[in-house]
Formats: sequence, C-alpha cells, structure tokens
Amino acid sequence: MNRVIIPNGCDAIVAEYGEQVIEEYSGNPFIEALPSILSTEEAIEKMAIYAEYNSRERMLEKHYRIHLVQRLFQCFQPLWIHLDLESRISRVIRQGYLARNPFRVGYAQGLQEGYRNIKGLQSELSNNSVFRTTAAGFTIIGVSGMGKTTAINRILSLYPQVIVHNDFKGIKFSMYQIVWLKLDCPFDSSLRGLALEFFRKVDDLLGTEYHKKFGLGRKTINDMLVIMSQISRNTGLGVLVIDEIQHLSKAKSGGDQKMLNFFVTLVNTIGVPVILVGTPAGLSILQSEFRQARRGSGQGDMIWDRLKNNQNWDLLINALWGYQWTKKQIPLTDDFKNTLYEESQGIIDIAVKLYAMAQIEAIMIEREEITPELISQVSSKHLQLVRPMIQALKSGNISKIARFEDISTVDIDFLGFMEKERASIDLQMKMEAMKRTQRKKEQEISISLKEKAVFKLIELDFEPNKVQKVVEEILEKEGNLELNELIVKAIQGISASDKRTKKRKKEESLVENDIRTLVIEGRKEERAAYEILGDCGFIKSFESDFGQTG
Repeated sequence: MNRVIIPNGCDAIVAEYGEQVIEEYSGNPFIEALPSILSTEEAIEKMAIYAEYNSRERMLEKHYRIHLVQRLFQCFQPLWIHLDLESRISRVIRQGYLARNPFRVGYAQGLQEGYRNIKGLQSELSNNSVFRTTAAGFTIIGVSGMGKTTAINRILSLYPQVIVHNDFKGIKFSMYQIVWLKLDCPFDSSLRGLALEFFRKVDDLLGTEYHKKFGLGRKTINDMLVIMSQISRNTGLGVLVIDEIQHLSKAKSGGDQKMLNFFVTLVNTIGVPVILVGTPAGLSILQSEFRQARRGSGQGDMIWDRLKNNQNWDLLINALWGYQWTKKQIPLTDDFKNTLYEESQGIIDIAVKLYAMAQIEAIMIEREEITPELISQVSSKHLQLVRPMIQALKSGNISKIARFEDISTVDIDFLGFMEKERASIDLQMKMEAMKRTQRKKEQEISISLKEKAVFKLIELDFEPNKVQKVVEEILEKEGNLELNELIVKAIQGISASDKRTKKRKKEESLVENDIRTLVIEGRKEERAAYEILGDCGFIKSFESDFGQTG
C-alpha cells in the first residue's frame, strides 16, 4: 500500500482497485479500493494479537515481572462473536456503497442538492433515493467489560480509514474517501455534542474546518444533521459507528423521543450505515421506532452477552494461560477454568484482570505459583466493588440482576492495584538498598579500623603476618571496637600466640634430646650414662657451676 499525508490531516492510503468476485461490487471505486473480503481463517489471523513472551522472563526480579504481567492486556483472542461482527461490518460497508457509486447517473445531482440544503439550511432533510442506503446498519448491546469497543476498534483497523482516489481505470476521479468514522459519546452527553464530535473527527482526518464553520452559532440539531449528511456524501463515508450511547443524557438531549428522532433521521437520511453500540442502559434509545427504521437492513441486532462456560471460554483461557511470569509455571486444569469463570461470570475484562492480579499477588508474596484458592482470595480482596454484581449474575435471579442494569467493570481499579504493588516493591527495594549501604559502610568502617590497627602494630615491631591474622580474628569475633581497645586485644593475642609457639618449640626440643634416648644411644657406643649425660650438658661439673680455684 502506498501511503500519503493529507495536508493538515492524517496518513492515507492511495487507492488500489482490486478485482471483485461479487459482480455487483464491480465498477464501484468505493468498494474496489477496500481490502479483500476475508475468510474465517484470514479474519482470525488478522485480528489475533499475541503478546511477546519468553519463558526466561520468569526468572527476572519481581519488580520487572509485575510490569511484564501487563502484557496480558495487549492480547486479543478472536472468538465466534468477533468473527460474526467482522463479517457484519464487512457487509454493511459494501452494501452501503452499492447505492452510492460515484459513476452512476444522479450522483453529482445528489451532491448539488445536498449543497443547496446546507446553503439554505432546510430543516426538512431530503430523502433522495439516490442516496438512500441499502444497508441501514445495526446495534450492538452488551454488558460492560465484554470487549465490544476493543473488538470494534480491532475490526475497523483492518480497513484504511482514508483512501485517496486520483484515477479509476483511466477515468479522472479525485476524492478523499473516509471508510469509517467512530464517535464516542461526547463529554457533555448531548446530541449537539455528538454532532460537533462528528465535525471534529472529519477535520482531524482531512484537515478541513467544518467544526469552525458549522459548529459555532445557534444551529439546531436538524441543521447539523443536514450538514452531517452532506459531509458524509462528499467524503464517501462507509460506516458511522457511535459508541457508548448509554451515556447520552436524556435531559440534555430533550428526552427519549428526541433522541429516537435524531437516530432515526440519521439512519434514514444520512445515506450511510450507522452502528450504535451501548450497554443495556441504552436500550430505551434503541427500541420501537428505531428498530422499525432498521428492519430492512437484514443484519439484525447483536446481543453481546457474557461468555458461557463452554468452548469459547476454554479458547479464551487457553490463550491467556501461556502468559505466566511466576517462577513456577502451572499447567491449566478444569479447576482453574471453573474458578476463573465463577469469579468473573464470563465477563472478559474481569477474567483478564483477575488472572493478572493473581500473578502479581503470587509474585509479591513470593509464593511464585498460581492456585485456584489464590484466584478466589484475590477476587475477594480486590474486586469488592463489583462482587455484588457478580453475585447477582451467579444467582441467575432476574430481579437481582435488574438492579445492576449496567454491569460496569470500571470499578476494578487495576491501575490502583498496580500502583500499590509497585509502591510495595519500591519500599522493599529501598529497604534492601539501605541495608546493603549500611553493610557496605560497616565493612568500610571495619576495613579502615583494621588498617589503622595493623599499621600501628607494625610500628610497634610486631610481625605483619601475625598482626593481620590476629586483628581479623578479633574483628570477626567481636565486631567493631575502638582503635585502642583493638590494639590492646591484638597485642594480647599476639603475646599469647608467641607463648604457645615457644612452648611447642621447647616441647619439640625436649623430645629431640630426651634423656632416655641419649642413654640408649650411649650404651650402643659402650659409654656410661653419666658420661653421655655430662657431655650433653645434663650433668654440670663443679668447676662449671662455681668456677675453678686458683
């Protein structure tokens, strides 16, 4: 793919037109410039993300390993519902472009009509059949924590967001095509804020100034819908995704009916497939008239329920289990799968966070292995805010579950948990460093004291070898002493050592000149005992003791 940078905008892909297997998709530059339709195997391969992992990392110090555990959140394991969603998005984008082939008669006329609508800001939007989309989109409703947003972002990333057209099979065709646009519920939770977010997102992509031009002043919601519709036509928008719709405020948006009217009008007149994403708390927006408006789409709504303890759960846990940073690697068993399911009730976000927290806990307490009991303990200790919701799901009691209409996992403060664990490690490391420093200082003090004592004793004419040995023995036995005290003890030690040495030498000498030995040797020479002992100095003569008389 050739990439270009749009002035003041984003990176874009230069259009490359591919041959189409499906006949009605041929001859439409908006469709032919899209990536190929994926098979199930191709979709799995392109969507899956497996984080980097090396088993040797398990031997690293714990302050490194608790960082590595966070790689778990980089993983994306495609499940059947992700494959279903990928296929749906692929279909609605292409079906939505069928009625908007820029080379069909009436396309330019429709653009001109839209321009006149903006110029006059007609409050009644045109339902020109030229731009009536052939696929009205669908809704995704599911509990928080199931990865709806992550999955949508992952699937949309398979498509270039902006494609630059210059020439279509020899026909001059200059246009920026926005394949997809995703809006999140605006900060002020109003429909007007949603429209302003639309202008901002397009400006970021194309370097335009729609927000500055149309976002200021007192334009009504209907006025803004006119402008949104025309911008969508001008940019060949493929699909509009609106996420977190449950956060829209009924009060700020004029109530349920006004919100319904906005989305019904958006779907019916903007000429682009619209996908609305939310939790059960947003169901009131997606009922009755809006459902009727989408009946002809053929896609059907997606109910994104929590996982059941079946093959999908096994697939998810198997993908995660290989990422272990405890020193002891534990094989996956049914006991682990069932415990994780019990504590998360099939909510993916809770399961992943719980698995990560259990590893960090095992590392921190130096247990270095995960057990089902540890997982349950971590859940009880750190998931207190979501436990009432988990207990309601476990019970299967509809009235209890209804109390938590929007099962939320934002109450699982994983970052706070990590910060506490990091702080604990930092404290431990600081304490260990302080101890090492203290030991080093003590050693330095000891060395300095030893050197001073040795030098002083050498000055006093003691033998260096004896001095060093005795001083080291005293320091090892009694620790640090005052210099004078150490010198005194060393002198005492050296003196005692010298006495022992002299005694040994004397004993050795006596053994060598033993009287019995001398007498035995003398008899061999036929000499008298008195004579041999006298010669050896054992018997002194009178003269030698008292001197000679003269």
